[in-house]
Amino acid sequence: MIGSPWKRTLALSRIFRRWRPSAAGILLLAAVVAGGRWGLAAEKKPAKKNKRPNILFVYCDDHAYQAISAYQEVSAYGLKLNETPNMDRLAREGMRFDNCFVTNSICGPCRAVVQTGKYSHANGFFCNGDRFDGTQQTFPKLLQKAGYQTAVVGKWHLGHHMTPQGYDYSEILIGQGPYYNPPMIKNGQRTEHTGYTTNIITDLALAWLKDKRDPDRPFMLMYQHKAPHRNWQPGPKWLNKYDDVTIPEPDTLFDNYEGRGTAAHTQDMSIAKTMNPNDLKLTPPRGLTPDQTETWNKAYGPKNEAFKKANLQGKDLVRWKYQRYMKDYLRCIAAVDDNLGRVLKYLDESGLTDNTVVIYSSDQGFYLGEHGWFDKRFIYQESLRTPLIVRWPGVVKPGTTNDDVVSNVDFAETFLDIAGVKVPDDMQGRSLVPLMKGETPDDWRKAHYYQYYEYPAVHSVRRHYGVADGRYKLIHFYPNEWDPKPIDEWELYDLKSDGKELKSVFGDPKYAGVQKRLESELARLRKQLKVPDPDPPQTARGRGRKKPPKKKDTKKK
Repeated sequence: MIGSPWKRTLALSRIFRRWRPSAAGILLLAAVVAGGRWGLAAEKKPAKKNKRPNILFVYCDDHAYQAISAYQEVSAYGLKLNETPNMDRLAREGMRFDNCFVTNSICGPCRAVVQTGKYSHANGFFCNGDRFDGTQQTFPKLLQKAGYQTAVVGKWHLGHHMTPQGYDYSEILIGQGPYYNPPMIKNGQRTEHTGYTTNIITDLALAWLKDKRDPDRPFMLMYQHKAPHRNWQPGPKWLNKYDDVTIPEPDTLFDNYEGRGTAAHTQDMSIAKTMNPNDLKLTPPRGLTPDQTETWNKAYGPKNEAFKKANLQGKDLVRWKYQRYMKDYLRCIAAVDDNLGRVLKYLDESGLTDNTVVIYSSDQGFYLGEHGWFDKRFIYQESLRTPLIVRWPGVVKPGTTNDDVVSNVDFAETFLDIAGVKVPDDMQGRSLVPLMKGETPDDWRKAHYYQYYEYPAVHSVRRHYGVADGRYKLIHFYPNEWDPKPIDEWELYDLKSDGKELKSVFGDPKYAGVQKRLESELARLRKQLKVPDPDPPQTARGRGRKKPPKKKDTKKK
Protein backbone atom coordinates (compact mmCIF):
# COMPACT_ATOMS: atom_id res chain seq x y z
CA MET A 1 0.00 0.00 0.00
CA ILE A 2 1.23 3.50 -0.81
CA GLY A 3 2.74 4.88 2.47
CA SER A 4 1.84 8.59 2.66
CA PRO A 5 -1.84 9.46 3.23
CA TRP A 6 -1.54 12.26 0.64
CA LYS A 7 -0.01 9.83 -1.95
CA ARG A 8 -2.65 7.23 -1.13
CA THR A 9 -5.46 9.74 -1.69
CA LEU A 10 -3.90 10.91 -4.99
CA ALA A 11 -3.57 7.33 -6.30
CA LEU A 12 -7.16 6.54 -5.38
CA SER A 13 -8.39 9.64 -7.21
CA ARG A 14 -6.67 8.45 -10.42
CA ILE A 15 -8.25 5.01 -10.06
CA PHE A 16 -11.66 6.61 -9.47
CA ARG A 17 -11.46 8.54 -12.78
CA ARG A 18 -11.13 5.25 -14.74
CA TRP A 19 -13.51 3.17 -12.61
CA ARG A 20 -17.28 2.74 -12.72
CA PRO A 21 -17.95 0.97 -9.43
CA SER A 22 -21.02 -0.70 -8.01
CA ALA A 23 -22.74 0.66 -4.90
CA ALA A 24 -20.72 -1.72 -2.75
CA GLY A 25 -17.56 -0.54 -4.44
CA ILE A 26 -18.39 3.09 -3.66
CA LEU A 27 -18.83 2.23 0.01
CA LEU A 28 -15.52 0.42 0.03
CA LEU A 29 -13.77 3.38 -1.62
CA ALA A 30 -15.31 5.82 0.87
CA ALA A 31 -13.98 3.74 3.73
CA VAL A 32 -10.48 3.70 2.22
CA VAL A 33 -10.48 7.49 1.63
CA ALA A 34 -11.78 8.08 5.15
CA GLY A 35 -9.03 5.89 6.42
CA GLY A 36 -6.57 8.11 4.58
CA ARG A 37 -8.02 11.18 6.24
CA TRP A 38 -7.91 9.54 9.63
CA GLY A 39 -4.31 8.64 8.97
CA LEU A 40 -3.52 12.24 8.04
CA ALA A 41 -5.21 13.51 11.18
CA ALA A 42 -3.30 11.05 13.29
CA GLU A 43 -0.01 12.29 11.88
CA LYS A 44 -0.75 15.96 12.80
CA LYS A 45 0.78 17.24 16.02
CA PRO A 46 -1.96 18.34 18.42
CA ALA A 47 -2.08 22.13 18.95
CA LYS A 48 -0.75 23.22 22.28
CA LYS A 49 -3.54 24.43 24.52
CA ASN A 50 -2.79 26.97 27.22
CA LYS A 51 -4.90 25.83 30.16
CA ARG A 52 -3.63 28.41 32.62
CA PRO A 53 -5.73 31.57 32.29
CA ASN A 54 -4.40 34.77 30.78
CA ILE A 55 -4.68 37.91 32.89
CA LEU A 56 -5.59 41.31 31.45
CA PHE A 57 -5.45 44.06 34.07
CA VAL A 58 -7.07 47.31 32.87
CA TYR A 59 -6.00 50.11 35.19
CA CYS A 60 -7.06 53.74 34.98
CA ASP A 61 -5.94 56.80 36.89
CA ASP A 62 -8.45 58.62 39.10
CA HIS A 63 -11.50 56.88 37.64
CA ALA A 64 -14.31 57.54 40.10
CA TYR A 65 -16.72 54.65 40.54
CA GLN A 66 -19.55 57.21 40.21
CA ALA A 67 -18.50 57.63 36.56
CA ILE A 68 -19.17 54.01 35.57
CA SER A 69 -22.82 53.48 34.76
CA ALA A 70 -22.73 49.99 36.29
CA TYR A 71 -21.70 51.61 39.60
CA GLN A 72 -23.96 54.63 39.78
CA GLU A 73 -26.50 52.83 41.96
CA VAL A 74 -23.72 52.35 44.54
CA SER A 75 -23.10 56.08 44.94
CA ALA A 76 -24.85 57.94 47.74
CA TYR A 77 -25.72 60.62 45.18
CA GLY A 78 -27.23 58.47 42.41
CA LEU A 79 -26.70 61.09 39.70
CA LYS A 80 -26.38 58.81 36.61
CA LEU A 81 -23.55 60.86 35.16
CA ASN A 82 -22.62 58.90 32.02
CA GLU A 83 -22.79 55.67 30.06
CA THR A 84 -19.87 53.24 29.86
CA PRO A 85 -21.12 50.34 27.71
CA ASN A 86 -17.89 48.33 27.59
CA MET A 87 -17.22 48.57 31.31
CA ASP A 88 -20.86 47.69 31.86
CA ARG A 89 -20.39 44.65 29.63
CA LEU A 90 -17.66 43.40 31.98
CA ALA A 91 -20.02 43.90 34.92
CA ARG A 92 -22.84 42.02 33.16
CA GLU A 93 -20.52 39.15 32.29
CA GLY A 94 -18.64 39.18 35.59
CA MET A 95 -18.64 40.45 39.17
CA ARG A 96 -18.79 44.00 40.50
CA PHE A 97 -17.10 44.58 43.85
CA ASP A 98 -18.87 47.32 45.79
CA ASN A 99 -16.45 47.77 48.71
CA CYS A 100 -12.99 47.81 47.18
CA PHE A 101 -10.97 50.22 49.33
CA VAL A 102 -7.49 51.56 48.60
CA THR A 103 -4.68 51.74 51.14
CA ASN A 104 -3.38 55.26 50.41
CA SER A 105 -5.47 57.29 47.95
CA ILE A 106 -2.82 58.71 45.64
CA CYS A 107 -1.41 57.53 42.32
CA GLY A 108 2.15 56.27 42.87
CA PRO A 109 1.62 54.62 46.25
CA CYS A 110 -1.43 52.70 45.00
CA ARG A 111 0.58 51.39 42.06
CA ALA A 112 3.35 50.23 44.37
CA VAL A 113 0.77 48.39 46.47
CA VAL A 114 -0.49 46.54 43.39
CA GLN A 115 3.03 45.51 42.40
CA THR A 116 3.96 44.19 45.83
CA GLY A 117 0.79 43.20 47.70
CA LYS A 118 2.08 45.35 50.57
CA TYR A 119 1.14 48.63 52.24
CA SER A 120 3.18 51.79 51.63
CA HIS A 121 5.21 51.39 54.83
CA ALA A 122 6.17 47.85 53.78
CA ASN A 123 7.05 48.55 50.12
CA GLY A 124 8.76 51.89 50.79
CA PHE A 125 6.67 54.05 48.44
CA PHE A 126 4.70 56.55 50.55
CA CYS A 127 4.10 59.60 48.37
CA ASN A 128 4.14 60.77 44.77
CA GLY A 129 7.70 61.66 43.86
CA ASP A 130 9.17 58.65 45.66
CA ARG A 131 11.18 56.08 43.69
CA PHE A 132 9.98 52.52 43.67
CA ASP A 133 12.51 49.90 44.68
CA GLY A 134 12.17 47.52 41.75
CA THR A 135 14.61 45.05 43.26
CA GLN A 136 12.06 43.90 45.81
CA GLN A 137 9.66 41.00 45.36
CA THR A 138 6.78 41.79 42.99
CA PHE A 139 4.02 39.67 41.54
CA PRO A 140 5.16 39.95 37.86
CA LYS A 141 8.56 38.51 38.81
CA LEU A 142 6.81 35.54 40.38
CA LEU A 143 4.60 35.08 37.32
CA GLN A 144 7.66 35.16 35.08
CA LYS A 145 9.27 32.39 37.10
CA ALA A 146 6.07 30.37 36.68
CA GLY A 147 6.25 30.63 32.89
CA TYR A 148 3.96 33.59 32.25
CA GLN A 149 4.95 36.24 29.74
CA THR A 150 4.44 39.67 31.26
CA ALA A 151 3.97 43.16 29.84
CA VAL A 152 3.06 46.64 31.06
CA VAL A 153 1.89 49.40 28.74
CA GLY A 154 0.91 52.97 29.63
CA LYS A 155 1.16 54.81 32.92
CA TRP A 156 3.71 53.49 35.40
CA HIS A 157 4.32 56.45 37.74
CA LEU A 158 6.80 54.64 39.96
CA GLY A 159 9.79 56.55 38.62
CA HIS A 160 11.86 56.02 35.50
CA HIS A 161 15.15 55.56 37.38
CA MET A 162 14.99 51.91 36.39
CA THR A 163 13.15 49.79 33.83
CA PRO A 164 10.01 48.14 35.27
CA GLN A 165 11.18 44.87 36.79
CA GLY A 166 9.51 41.54 36.09
CA TYR A 167 8.26 42.43 32.62
CA ASP A 168 9.27 40.88 29.29
CA TYR A 169 7.99 44.02 27.57
CA SER A 170 7.34 47.49 28.92
CA GLU A 171 6.44 50.74 27.22
CA ILE A 172 5.55 53.35 29.78
CA LEU A 173 4.81 57.05 30.07
CA ILE A 174 7.44 59.27 31.61
CA GLY A 175 6.01 60.45 34.93
CA GLN A 176 2.41 61.53 34.51
CA GLY A 177 2.78 61.74 30.76
CA PRO A 178 0.79 64.14 28.53
CA TYR A 179 -2.61 63.53 26.96
CA TYR A 180 -1.21 64.16 23.48
CA ASN A 181 1.98 63.03 21.69
CA PRO A 182 3.57 61.18 24.60
CA PRO A 183 7.25 60.33 24.78
CA MET A 184 7.56 56.87 26.31
CA ILE A 185 10.23 54.48 27.52
CA LYS A 186 10.25 51.15 25.71
CA ASN A 187 12.31 48.52 27.50
CA GLY A 188 14.62 51.26 28.76
CA GLN A 189 14.81 53.27 25.50
CA ARG A 190 12.95 56.50 24.80
CA THR A 191 10.34 56.41 22.02
CA GLU A 192 8.18 59.14 20.48
CA HIS A 193 4.50 58.91 19.57
CA THR A 194 2.06 61.25 17.85
CA GLY A 195 -1.62 61.12 18.67
CA TYR A 196 -3.97 60.88 21.62
CA THR A 197 -2.42 58.99 24.52
CA THR A 198 -5.44 56.82 25.35
CA ASN A 199 -5.51 55.58 21.75
CA ILE A 200 -1.75 55.08 21.63
CA ILE A 201 -1.67 53.01 24.82
CA THR A 202 -4.39 50.79 23.36
CA ASP A 203 -2.53 50.50 20.04
CA LEU A 204 0.58 49.33 21.89
CA ALA A 205 -1.38 46.86 24.02
CA LEU A 206 -3.07 45.36 20.96
CA ALA A 207 0.19 45.20 19.02
CA TRP A 208 1.76 43.18 21.83
CA LEU A 209 -1.23 40.88 22.11
CA LYS A 210 -1.39 40.26 18.36
CA ASP A 211 2.24 40.07 17.29
CA LYS A 212 4.75 40.17 20.13
CA ARG A 213 3.82 37.35 22.49
CA ASP A 214 4.11 33.58 22.34
CA PRO A 215 0.58 32.23 21.74
CA ASP A 216 1.50 28.93 23.42
CA ARG A 217 2.23 30.56 26.79
CA PRO A 218 -0.12 32.32 29.20
CA PHE A 219 0.23 36.09 29.54
CA MET A 220 -0.31 38.84 32.06
CA LEU A 221 -0.75 42.30 30.53
CA MET A 222 -1.08 45.48 32.59
CA TYR A 223 -2.93 47.87 30.27
CA GLN A 224 -2.74 51.17 32.15
CA HIS A 225 -4.25 54.49 31.10
CA LYS A 226 -3.27 58.00 32.10
CA ALA A 227 -6.91 59.05 31.77
CA PRO A 228 -8.88 60.48 33.45
CA HIS A 229 -6.11 62.16 35.50
CA ARG A 230 -5.98 65.94 35.88
CA ASN A 231 -6.13 68.07 33.71
CA TRP A 232 -8.67 66.00 31.77
CA GLN A 233 -7.82 66.73 28.12
CA PRO A 234 -10.28 65.01 25.76
CA GLY A 235 -9.18 63.41 22.51
CA PRO A 236 -10.23 64.83 19.12
CA LYS A 237 -13.12 62.38 18.70
CA TRP A 238 -14.67 63.35 22.04
CA LEU A 239 -14.07 67.14 22.20
CA ASN A 240 -17.73 68.04 21.69
CA LYS A 241 -19.34 65.16 23.55
CA TYR A 242 -21.77 66.43 26.22
CA ASP A 243 -21.92 69.93 24.68
CA ASP A 244 -25.70 69.67 24.51
CA VAL A 245 -26.32 68.31 28.01
CA THR A 246 -26.15 69.61 31.58
CA ILE A 247 -24.36 67.33 34.01
CA PRO A 248 -26.34 66.94 37.27
CA GLU A 249 -24.77 68.55 40.33
CA PRO A 250 -24.20 66.81 43.66
CA ASP A 251 -26.16 68.50 46.41
CA THR A 252 -22.92 69.05 48.36
CA LEU A 253 -21.29 71.15 45.62
CA PHE A 254 -21.48 74.13 48.00
CA ASP A 255 -20.64 72.22 51.15
CA ASN A 256 -19.58 74.41 54.12
CA TYR A 257 -17.96 71.45 55.99
CA GLU A 258 -20.04 72.02 59.11
CA GLY A 259 -19.98 68.86 61.18
CA ARG A 260 -16.42 67.96 60.20
CA GLY A 261 -13.01 68.92 61.52
CA THR A 262 -10.06 71.05 60.48
CA ALA A 263 -8.90 68.84 57.59
CA ALA A 264 -12.03 69.35 55.49
CA HIS A 265 -11.89 73.11 56.05
CA THR A 266 -8.19 73.57 55.20
CA GLN A 267 -7.86 71.38 52.06
CA ASP A 268 -6.91 72.99 48.76
CA MET A 269 -8.77 70.86 46.21
CA SER A 270 -11.96 72.79 45.57
CA ILE A 271 -13.56 73.46 42.23
CA ALA A 272 -14.30 77.01 43.38
CA LYS A 273 -10.77 78.03 44.39
CA THR A 274 -8.16 75.49 43.25
CA MET A 275 -8.86 74.92 39.58
CA ASN A 276 -6.64 76.94 37.24
CA PRO A 277 -7.02 78.13 33.60
CA ASN A 278 -5.31 74.97 32.30
CA ASP A 279 -7.77 72.78 34.20
CA LEU A 280 -10.65 74.78 32.75
CA LYS A 281 -9.26 74.80 29.15
CA LEU A 282 -9.15 78.60 29.07
CA THR A 283 -5.65 78.22 27.66
CA PRO A 284 -4.77 75.62 24.99
CA PRO A 285 -2.52 72.69 25.94
CA ARG A 286 1.16 72.75 25.12
CA GLY A 287 2.79 70.21 22.83
CA LEU A 288 0.03 69.85 20.23
CA THR A 289 0.71 69.56 16.52
CA PRO A 290 -0.70 72.33 14.27
CA ASP A 291 -3.60 70.09 13.22
CA GLN A 292 -4.34 69.14 16.82
CA THR A 293 -4.24 72.80 17.87
CA GLU A 294 -6.67 73.75 15.11
CA THR A 295 -9.11 71.01 16.13
CA TRP A 296 -8.79 71.96 19.80
CA ASN A 297 -9.38 75.67 19.23
CA LYS A 298 -12.34 74.95 17.01
CA ALA A 299 -13.96 73.03 19.88
CA TYR A 300 -13.08 75.29 22.81
CA GLY A 301 -12.76 78.74 21.19
CA PRO A 302 -16.49 79.55 20.82
CA LYS A 303 -17.31 78.10 24.26
CA ASN A 304 -14.57 80.14 25.92
CA GLU A 305 -15.71 83.34 24.20
CA ALA A 306 -19.24 82.77 25.48
CA PHE A 307 -17.88 82.23 28.98
CA LYS A 308 -15.90 85.49 28.92
CA LYS A 309 -18.90 87.47 27.74
CA ALA A 310 -21.10 86.01 30.50
CA ASN A 311 -18.82 87.46 33.22
CA LEU A 312 -20.08 84.92 35.75
CA GLN A 313 -19.61 85.50 39.47
CA GLY A 314 -20.19 83.64 42.73
CA LYS A 315 -22.12 80.38 42.58
CA ASP A 316 -22.81 80.83 38.87
CA LEU A 317 -19.06 80.79 38.23
CA VAL A 318 -18.62 77.66 40.36
CA ARG A 319 -21.42 75.95 38.46
CA TRP A 320 -19.76 76.82 35.14
CA LYS A 321 -16.45 75.42 36.41
CA TYR A 322 -18.22 72.25 37.52
CA GLN A 323 -19.80 71.75 34.09
CA ARG A 324 -16.50 72.35 32.27
CA TYR A 325 -14.63 70.00 34.64
CA MET A 326 -17.20 67.23 34.51
CA LYS A 327 -17.69 67.27 30.76
CA ASP A 328 -13.94 67.07 30.15
CA TYR A 329 -13.54 64.35 32.77
CA LEU A 330 -16.37 62.28 31.29
CA ARG A 331 -15.02 62.81 27.78
CA CYS A 332 -11.73 61.26 28.89
CA ILE A 333 -13.62 58.28 30.31
CA ALA A 334 -15.59 57.89 27.09
CA ALA A 335 -12.26 57.51 25.29
CA VAL A 336 -11.15 54.85 27.78
CA ASP A 337 -14.42 52.96 27.40
CA ASP A 338 -14.27 53.05 23.60
CA ASN A 339 -10.69 51.78 23.66
CA LEU A 340 -11.57 49.06 26.15
CA GLY A 341 -14.14 47.98 23.59
CA ARG A 342 -11.37 47.59 21.00
CA VAL A 343 -9.48 45.24 23.31
CA LEU A 344 -12.56 43.20 24.22
CA LYS A 345 -13.37 42.86 20.52
CA TYR A 346 -9.87 41.50 19.88
CA LEU A 347 -10.27 38.95 22.67
CA ASP A 348 -13.56 37.82 21.13
CA GLU A 349 -12.26 37.59 17.58
CA SER A 350 -9.02 35.83 18.54
CA GLY A 351 -10.75 33.20 20.68
CA LEU A 352 -9.05 34.43 23.87
CA THR A 353 -12.15 35.55 25.77
CA ASP A 354 -12.97 32.24 27.42
CA ASN A 355 -9.49 31.80 28.89
CA THR A 356 -8.69 35.40 29.82
CA VAL A 357 -9.49 36.98 33.18
CA VAL A 358 -10.24 40.68 32.61
CA ILE A 359 -9.94 42.91 35.66
CA TYR A 360 -10.96 46.58 35.50
CA SER A 361 -9.93 49.00 38.25
CA SER A 362 -8.47 52.41 39.06
CA ASP A 363 -5.61 53.43 41.30
CA GLN A 364 -8.15 55.16 43.55
CA GLY A 365 -11.47 56.94 43.51
CA PHE A 366 -12.02 60.65 42.80
CA TYR A 367 -14.29 63.53 43.74
CA LEU A 368 -16.71 64.68 41.07
CA GLY A 369 -17.93 67.80 42.80
CA GLU A 370 -18.98 66.07 46.03
CA HIS A 371 -18.17 68.48 48.90
CA GLY A 372 -17.16 70.96 46.20
CA TRP A 373 -14.01 68.95 45.48
CA PHE A 374 -11.97 67.29 42.79
CA ASP A 375 -8.89 65.08 43.44
CA LYS A 376 -8.65 62.28 46.07
CA ARG A 377 -6.39 61.68 49.16
CA PHE A 378 -9.06 61.62 51.90
CA ILE A 379 -10.41 58.43 53.44
CA TYR A 380 -13.91 59.73 52.70
CA GLN A 381 -15.91 57.43 50.49
CA GLU A 382 -15.45 58.95 47.02
CA SER A 383 -11.66 58.61 47.18
CA LEU A 384 -11.41 55.53 49.41
CA ARG A 385 -13.58 53.30 47.21
CA THR A 386 -12.26 52.33 43.79
CA PRO A 387 -14.05 50.40 41.03
CA LEU A 388 -13.24 46.72 40.68
CA ILE A 389 -14.92 44.55 38.03
CA VAL A 390 -13.78 40.99 37.22
CA ARG A 391 -14.82 38.82 34.29
CA TRP A 392 -13.62 35.21 34.38
CA PRO A 393 -15.70 32.99 32.11
CA GLY A 394 -16.61 29.68 33.70
CA VAL A 395 -15.52 30.79 37.19
CA VAL A 396 -17.24 34.10 37.99
CA LYS A 397 -21.02 33.97 37.75
CA PRO A 398 -22.17 36.67 35.31
CA GLY A 399 -24.01 39.70 36.67
CA THR A 400 -23.06 39.19 40.32
CA THR A 401 -22.01 41.68 42.97
CA ASN A 402 -19.90 41.36 46.10
CA ASP A 403 -20.02 43.60 49.17
CA ASP A 404 -17.15 42.09 51.17
CA VAL A 405 -14.38 44.49 52.23
CA VAL A 406 -11.63 44.04 49.65
CA SER A 407 -8.63 46.16 48.72
CA ASN A 408 -5.97 46.94 46.16
CA VAL A 409 -3.56 45.22 48.56
CA ASP A 410 -5.30 41.99 47.47
CA PHE A 411 -4.59 42.39 43.74
CA ALA A 412 -1.09 40.88 43.61
CA GLU A 413 -2.21 37.85 45.60
CA THR A 414 -5.20 37.44 43.30
CA PHE A 415 -3.09 37.50 40.14
CA LEU A 416 -0.79 34.85 41.59
CA ASP A 417 -3.68 32.66 42.70
CA ILE A 418 -5.34 32.87 39.28
CA ALA A 419 -2.06 31.67 37.76
CA GLY A 420 -1.69 28.85 40.28
CA VAL A 421 1.38 30.43 41.89
CA LYS A 422 1.90 30.22 45.65
CA VAL A 423 1.28 33.54 47.39
CA PRO A 424 4.30 34.56 49.52
CA ASP A 425 3.67 34.72 53.25
CA ASP A 426 4.98 38.28 53.57
CA MET A 427 2.30 39.77 51.31
CA GLN A 428 -0.29 41.65 53.34
CA GLY A 429 -3.46 41.03 51.33
CA ARG A 430 -5.41 37.94 50.36
CA SER A 431 -6.50 36.37 47.10
CA LEU A 432 -9.95 37.36 45.89
CA VAL A 433 -10.38 34.11 43.96
CA PRO A 434 -12.64 32.49 46.61
CA LEU A 435 -14.88 35.57 46.52
CA MET A 436 -14.99 35.43 42.74
CA LYS A 437 -16.28 31.88 43.07
CA GLY A 438 -18.96 33.05 45.52
CA GLU A 439 -17.24 31.39 48.48
CA THR A 440 -16.26 34.08 51.01
CA PRO A 441 -14.04 32.52 53.71
CA ASP A 442 -15.38 32.66 57.25
CA ASP A 443 -12.26 34.53 58.38
CA TRP A 444 -12.41 37.19 55.65
CA ARG A 445 -11.53 40.68 56.89
CA LYS A 446 -14.30 42.73 58.43
CA ALA A 447 -12.44 46.04 58.32
CA HIS A 448 -9.81 47.81 56.21
CA TYR A 449 -6.83 49.91 57.31
CA TYR A 450 -5.96 53.15 55.49
CA GLN A 451 -3.13 55.70 55.82
CA TYR A 452 -2.27 58.86 53.87
CA TYR A 453 1.15 60.53 54.31
CA GLU A 454 1.57 63.33 51.76
CA TYR A 455 1.43 66.48 53.91
CA PRO A 456 2.60 69.24 53.79
CA ALA A 457 2.16 69.02 50.03
CA VAL A 458 -0.06 69.86 47.09
CA HIS A 459 -3.80 70.05 47.96
CA SER A 460 -3.05 70.36 51.71
CA VAL A 461 -4.82 67.21 52.84
CA ARG A 462 -3.68 66.38 56.37
CA ARG A 463 -2.01 63.11 57.24
CA HIS A 464 -4.49 60.63 58.58
CA TYR A 465 -5.15 56.97 59.14
CA GLY A 466 -8.32 55.10 59.82
CA VAL A 467 -10.42 52.00 59.59
CA ALA A 468 -13.54 51.31 57.49
CA ASP A 469 -15.84 48.30 57.68
CA GLY A 470 -18.32 49.18 54.94
CA ARG A 471 -20.75 50.93 57.26
CA TYR A 472 -18.71 52.72 59.90
CA LYS A 473 -15.51 54.69 59.48
CA LEU A 474 -13.11 55.92 62.16
CA ILE A 475 -10.49 58.50 61.18
CA HIS A 476 -7.52 60.02 63.04
CA PHE A 477 -5.95 63.19 61.63
CA TYR A 478 -2.69 62.97 63.49
CA PRO A 479 0.17 65.39 64.25
CA ASN A 480 3.67 64.85 62.88
CA GLU A 481 6.99 66.62 63.10
CA TRP A 482 6.79 68.06 59.56
CA ASP A 483 3.46 69.76 60.12
CA PRO A 484 3.80 73.52 60.75
CA LYS A 485 0.27 73.60 62.24
CA PRO A 486 -0.34 70.11 63.64
CA ILE A 487 -3.79 68.86 64.47
CA ASP A 488 -4.92 65.86 66.51
CA GLU A 489 -8.56 65.18 65.65
CA TRP A 490 -10.86 62.19 65.33
CA GLU A 491 -13.95 61.65 63.20
CA LEU A 492 -16.51 58.84 63.07
CA TYR A 493 -19.17 58.28 60.41
CA ASP A 494 -22.18 56.02 60.04
CA LEU A 495 -22.63 55.55 56.30
CA LYS A 496 -26.05 53.96 56.72
CA SER A 497 -27.56 57.12 58.18
CA ASP A 498 -25.03 59.57 56.69
CA GLY A 499 -23.87 58.20 53.36
CA LYS A 500 -22.42 61.54 52.30
CA GLU A 501 -20.31 61.82 55.48
CA LEU A 502 -21.56 65.25 56.51
CA LYS A 503 -21.53 64.95 60.29
CA SER A 504 -18.99 63.21 62.48
CA VAL A 505 -20.50 61.32 65.40
CA PHE A 506 -17.20 60.84 67.24
CA GLY A 507 -17.86 61.29 70.93
CA ASP A 508 -21.63 60.83 70.52
CA PRO A 509 -22.84 58.57 73.37
CA LYS A 510 -25.14 56.74 70.93
CA TYR A 511 -22.07 55.48 69.10
CA ALA A 512 -19.92 54.73 72.13
CA GLY A 513 -19.94 50.98 71.48
CA VAL A 514 -19.13 51.39 67.77
CA GLN A 515 -16.38 53.87 68.58
CA LYS A 516 -14.77 51.58 71.14
CA ARG A 517 -14.93 48.61 68.76
CA LEU A 518 -13.35 50.53 65.89
CA GLU A 519 -10.65 51.99 68.14
CA SER A 520 -9.72 48.45 69.16
CA GLU A 521 -9.80 47.26 65.56
CA LEU A 522 -7.64 50.18 64.46
CA ALA A 523 -5.03 49.38 67.11
CA ARG A 524 -5.13 45.69 66.17
CA LEU A 525 -4.61 46.37 62.46
CA ARG A 526 -1.76 48.79 63.05
CA LYS A 527 -0.03 46.15 65.15
CA GLN A 528 -0.77 43.32 62.71
CA LEU A 529 0.48 45.34 59.73
CA LYS A 530 3.51 46.61 61.68
CA VAL A 531 2.76 50.25 60.94
CA PRO A 532 5.68 52.43 62.11
CA ASP A 533 4.96 55.14 64.66
CA PRO A 534 5.99 57.91 64.20
CA ASP A 535 6.04 58.18 60.41
CA PRO A 536 9.39 57.26 58.80
CA PRO A 537 11.67 60.16 57.78
CA GLN A 538 11.31 59.30 54.07
CA THR A 539 7.72 60.51 54.18
CA ALA A 540 9.16 64.04 54.29
CA ARG A 541 11.08 63.62 51.02
CA GLY A 542 9.98 64.39 47.47
CA ARG A 543 8.17 67.02 45.48
CA GLY A 544 6.06 69.39 47.50
CA ARG A 545 7.24 68.09 50.85
CA LYS A 546 9.25 70.12 53.29
CA LYS A 547 11.98 69.21 55.70
CA PRO A 548 11.00 69.25 59.38
CA PRO A 549 11.44 72.65 61.00
CA LYS A 550 14.62 73.12 62.98
CA LYS A 551 14.15 72.83 66.71
CA LYS A 552 14.97 75.94 68.67
CA ASP A 553 18.12 75.81 70.74
CA THR A 554 16.98 76.11 74.35
CA LYS A 555 20.43 75.80 75.88
CA LYS A 556 21.70 78.73 77.87
CA LYS A 557 24.48 80.62 76.16
